[in-house]
Amino acid sequence: MNHDVLVVEDEPDLVATYERLLHRHGYRVVSTGSRAAGLAAIRSGRPLLLITDLRLPDGDGLDVVRAARALPTPTPVIVVTGFGASRPAAMAAGATAFLTKPFSTETFTKLVRTILEAGPG
Repeated sequence: MNHDVLVVEDEPDLVATYERLLHRHGYRVVSTGSRAAGLAAIRSGRPLLLITDLRLPDGDGLDVVRAARALPTPTPVIVVTGFGASRPAAMAAGATAFLTKPFSTETFTKLVRTILEAGPG
């Protein structure tokens, strides 16, 4: 089962971890490191799942969340951040789920699978 997952994250080590975990479970991954590149990827690729950080070098990750949720078929979004206090804002922007760093690989993988099996929206 191949799915396109868009990762918007500026920490290379974390991007590598996401890619490794997602590839291991058969997911295709596109990664970007900035708000602008994430917004462009959403417009051009229509991912089945978005995983984003909130603090990006060129702006607020909530813009990426809102853009994914505004598509004709809204893309589910997992927000991953080290700032747990950001949860209310992320959920208000339309995030499907919220993970606080650090998290276990098992928790991450299970969450991705659950969201993708539930389908769009």
